[in-house]
Amino acid sequence: MQLQRLRGWTRSGFFLLFLLAPPLDLFRLDLLKGHFIFLGMNWEFGLAALTQGELTATAAVLKIITLGFLPLVLFVGGGIWISWRYGRLYCGWLCPHFSVVEMINSLMRRASGRPSLWDNKKLPETESDGTTYPERGFYWYWTGLAIIGFSFLWAVVLLTYLLPPAMIYSNLLSGELTRNQGLFIGVATLLFSLEFLLARHLFCRFGCAVGLFQSLAWMMNDRALVVTFDRDRGDACKTCTQACDNTCPMRLQPRKNKRHMFTCTQCARCIDACEKVQAPGESLLHWRQGDESSAQSNRQAPTHFK
Repeated sequence: MQLQRLRGWTRSGFFLLFLLAPPLDLFRLDLLKGHFIFLGMNWEFGLAALTQGELTATAAVLKIITLGFLPLVLFVGGGIWISWRYGRLYCGWLCPHFSVVEMINSLMRRASGRPSLWDNKKLPETESDGTTYPERGFYWYWTGLAIIGFSFLWAVVLLTYLLPPAMIYSNLLSGELTRNQGLFIGVATLLFSLEFLLARHLFCRFGCAVGLFQSLAWMMNDRALVVTFDRDRGDACKTCTQACDNTCPMRLQPRKNKRHMFTCTQCARCIDACEKVQAPGESLLHWRQGDESSAQSNRQAPTHFK
């Protein structure tokens, strides 16, 4: 429970940062000015000054290296190293898209008994820990509202990363969006709505380049952080409603081996679900790293647990 509370704070904080970064000029690409803005400063590579004769070729190259190449290498290299050791931590603990995915999963489960339109069967209304998820048709209203509302929000916010936020919000509130601004927001809202409704898990698994690179880096390291299953106590699963499978936002089966958890986001919801079913501190699922991870990550769960 403490992990999930902490994850709630990290996701909420990053979602807020995602919304406020453009208005606060923390980071955005201003297409009107033709350069990035970072921490309130113009982040230029000196190309305009070079063409105007205000900067020598050597100084321009040094500026490109120090302001462009080195930050990119440090950012990408640091991300790959974190993913290699810990997996898709960004996805499970920060990503604003994944936060919306989990919310829609929860609403859709209450509306239809299934967290995704593509689930073959309904999940149990009552889990082994006593938590109930009664199916109520009116939750479709809230599901649709969340899908359209967050799609519209994403469309507007993404536009503020490209054009001055003050101009976009002012035009939006006064109903004076330009044709191109209105077209961008309308088309983006439609596409995000279809993605959130039909393909949000597929996008997270295979369509998101950030998530895919994290998964590839993680799979290369047998000693990386991974959710492992205590097979010696596996009989305790026989009376469970597969709570760990049911709660996984990515619709994975956490007791399987690492190859089958390629898109695990390290959200630890499966660990939390198992701990609720078993006695406190007796979860059969654990985060492991190093030798324990290497020993268990490629072992398959017995067939009667599937």
